[in-house]
Amino acid sequence: MDGRRITASPRPCTGRRVVAKKRRRGGIDGFVNSVKKLQRREISTKRDRAFSMCDAQERFRNIRLQEEYDTHDPKGYSPSSLPFLKKRSKIIEIVAARDIVFALAQSGVCAAFSRETNQRICFLNVSHDEVIRSLFYNKNNDSLITVSVYASDNFSSLKCRTTRIEYIRRGKPDAGFALFESESLKWPGFVEFDDVNGKVLTYSAQDSIYKVFDLKNYTMLYCISDKNVQEIKISPGIMLLILTKTHSGVPLKILSIEDGSVLKSFSHLLHKTKKVDFIEQFNEKLLVKQENENLQILDVRNSELTEVSSTEFMTPSAFIFLYENQLFLTFRNGTVAVWNFRGERVTSFDDHLLWHPDCNTNNIYITSDQDLIISYCKSDTDESLSDGNAGSINISNILTGKCLAKIKASNSLLADECWCSANCGGRNCNSRKRVEASRIKSTVAEALEDITALFYDEDRNEIYTGNRLGLIHVWSN
Repeated sequence: MDGRRITASPRPCTGRRVVAKKRRRGGIDGFVNSVKKLQRREISTKRDRAFSMCDAQERFRNIRLQEEYDTHDPKGYSPSSLPFLKKRSKIIEIVAARDIVFALAQSGVCAAFSRETNQRICFLNVSHDEVIRSLFYNKNNDSLITVSVYASDNFSSLKCRTTRIEYIRRGKPDAGFALFESESLKWPGFVEFDDVNGKVLTYSAQDSIYKVFDLKNYTMLYCISDKNVQEIKISPGIMLLILTKTHSGVPLKILSIEDGSVLKSFSHLLHKTKKVDFIEQFNEKLLVKQENENLQILDVRNSELTEVSSTEFMTPSAFIFLYENQLFLTFRNGTVAVWNFRGERVTSFDDHLLWHPDCNTNNIYITSDQDLIISYCKSDTDESLSDGNAGSINISNILTGKCLAKIKASNSLLADECWCSANCGGRNCNSRKRVEASRIKSTVAEALEDITALFYDEDRNEIYTGNRLGLIHVWSN
């Protein structure tokens, strides 16, 4: 679910806006291409919903703790490394690609682990003063992009680097090359990776210039130089430019993401004295919310306006747009809701109270079919009595809200139990799995405590979690 913006600040970014992945769509005609929608409906390979739910339940049945990795290795750092890089710190981001798990700690250390050998391959910090802020897997060229700040630069500028996954697999993280070297990405500058459109957006605050690059080859496509631009929102095929407010409202422009041409210019009326909570764009729909006011959903094609009562729709801490299903998720006070663009709440979740009330989207994964949400959640009252401080990993259906599977301390196999076919109970067992399990120092309950990052590898059907101790746990069946 990419569409990740990293701002130029030495503090790690928690990323407020996250966009779910989608299959690449073609051109845009009046913002929605109805012909392509009908074609996709006719040739759709999506499975029946009931079958999909059964399949999901089977996929996550008997999932158990299989492996543990540690990002902290005091002996693995250069003596000249920054002192805080040598300290144990929590995991803030996990990315997996090609049987490699990448784990980024809040300290700025990033480690790569092989799922084939279950060994650490290397650290991705190629300089002793490099603090990695964020990761992005670029599937267009099978590479990992790291976004870093450096002590030599007083941690003031973002620097991007791309490294082929194959080089990392060989333990050569320094074989990559720098990106966007011509850009001055100092605060409040940023870089945003848009996996939906295959673009990169940069903002150089120094000269107030936005630039759009091709994610395939990093060629600059065009730039936007307008000091009145206050914010840019990216949607499939288009960009929304939010300009400086006037006495009558907020001027808006919709641009083609491919060449920057203006598709539509208009102004949206606002209450002059009310703070703007958010302005978001989803295809032809514009979502506007001001403090203590109704949510407004404007169809920019025909100016049709839908309003949702402020008591029914309260400002969320984060959005996730589901392009395949024409829905969006909102997160508020630990709860998740699904809405359509008629302003109707279509799903409430049975058992999906997020552990972190202020939504951290690194603790949430949306599958590529956009039918499942996997999150770190609070155990219910009865479970918390038996599971102690452990939370649970909940897998829920987005369209129905039903919890399909749950990994919790009381129903998941303990790390030190035997899994051999002889069912020996662990006594004198020499099975390979028994040897592997002996490497896991955490109990299942401990592994489910203080989870700070989560990732689901759809190819391997494995969930990876990271915690405040800098440990990575692998959950698989």
